[in-house]
Amino acid sequence: MRRLIVNADDLGHSDAVNAAIFALMASGHVTSASLMMNAPAVEAAVREIARFPGRSFGVHLNATDFPPLCRDAGLAVLCDGTGSLHTEWARGRRHLPRRARQAVFAEWCAQVERALALGVPVSHLDSHHHLHTHPSLFLVLKRVQRRFGIRRVRLARNLFAAGEHVRPGFAAGTAAWNLALRTIYRTRTADAFTAFRTFHERAQNERTRAGLSWQGTLELMCHPGGEMFAAETRLLASDWRETLAGGAELISYHEV
Repeated sequence: MRRLIVNADDLGHSDAVNAAIFALMASGHVTSASLMMNAPAVEAAVREIARFPGRSFGVHLNATDFPPLCRDAGLAVLCDGTGSLHTEWARGRRHLPRRARQAVFAEWCAQVERALALGVPVSHLDSHHHLHTHPSLFLVLKRVQRRFGIRRVRLARNLFAAGEHVRPGFAAGTAAWNLALRTIYRTRTADAFTAFRTFHERAQNERTRAGLSWQGTLELMCHPGGEMFAAETRLLASDWRETLAGGAELISYHEV
């Protein structure tokens, strides 16, 4: 059985993002979404969730955008001059000192706690800019999982674009990280994870050497309504699924 989770990231980022995600959920093209709990439109997003009982909603753990929920001094190295989280610290995947790791743990816990307090039925965890796969934050992720009993988490990306250069050792390192994710505090995942556009491009050439021969469950990340993702949003709303050789069943994280 070939199954797809189509997960929309950044729910709560803005009214435009919320509208695009919920429109695609209503039409059956998106089956899951993850909420940025420190984003400005997240409460508006939460109010809509009850309309989609068959969809899954996770927490999009964030340490690179918007003001944090916590005021932990250890977050200072992750913030810009205005006090908002930013991406600069994550460049190069540099090691985080213990104080900063503890602050990220407190912030991520606050984000999950806010989701639960607002009544979100949290199905899974993933992260903004893939920060949960940061080498320094693996044990932080596991502590968050244990604290809240969350057993479903997004993999590190292990399905790549045709012709994409993958540096030596990267695929093996990713496989090792994914194995540790699944086995340390037993965690359920998809079999593979990639971006929706990557999947679509490869699936169109499934019978060629550059194509995609796949079975099992794939999670496809997408960003409906995002300023840089207009073409992806249009593609998501199309009949792309009908072009898949062999078809596929769309599921949510509840079925993982």
